Amino acid sequence: MLLIFGLSVFFRTVSRGTFHCPNCGGDRRYRRRVARRWFTFFFVPVIPLRRLGETVECEACRTRFGVSVLRLPTVRQMTEALPAGMRAAVATVLTADGSAGDASRRRAVEAVRGYGDEEYGDEALELALVSSGHHLDDEIARAGAQLATEAKEWFLAQVVRVALADGPLSDGERQALHRVADRLGMTSAHAFGVIVMTEGAANP
Repeated sequence: MLLIFGLSVFFRTVSRGTFHCPNCGGDRRYRRRVARRWFTFFFVPVIPLRRLGETVECEACRTRFGVSVLRLPTVRQMTEALPAGMRAAVATVLTADGSAGDASRRRAVEAVRGYGDEEYGDEALELALVSSGHHLDDEIARAGAQLATEAKEWFLAQVVRVALADGPLSDGERQALHRVADRLGMTSAHAFGVIVMTEGAANP
């Protein structure tokens, strides 16, 4: 006996983009799809019924994931976050006392280039120095989200060396360094230890 009525699930694509596929292990194109149950007549959907949820489907391996997978940063985003974070961090420290000397500026440019922005120079640094504080904090936080504990320590140490290039740390610079550390996700005690050790290494 032929059944002409039935229930079936159909998917509708609502958006596309690029994400980090946990199955492929790299950046891939995805389709965000909504699943809905339909009443069918001769296998043709005619009446929409209950919405069943959303999935994210990798267009390369066809694996489906929950939409929370889109919160994972792509490789490109991670690559861009580190130099952007260092640009923001050195700008935060260089503006702590209202001015910065030539030695600190040169060290700041070197630090940013060391984190992947090889085109960074004096003009770009000047632009960074007039950026808003909240914007800088957000950039540092994005970089911190990509770094392991040891990498955060190294990152902060590089910023300390920028501040030390013109001489001993001022109170304003110390406060700025702790602000950078906080946005990286470090505790105050942890940051204090890194700052003191870096100072000691710079002044044997």
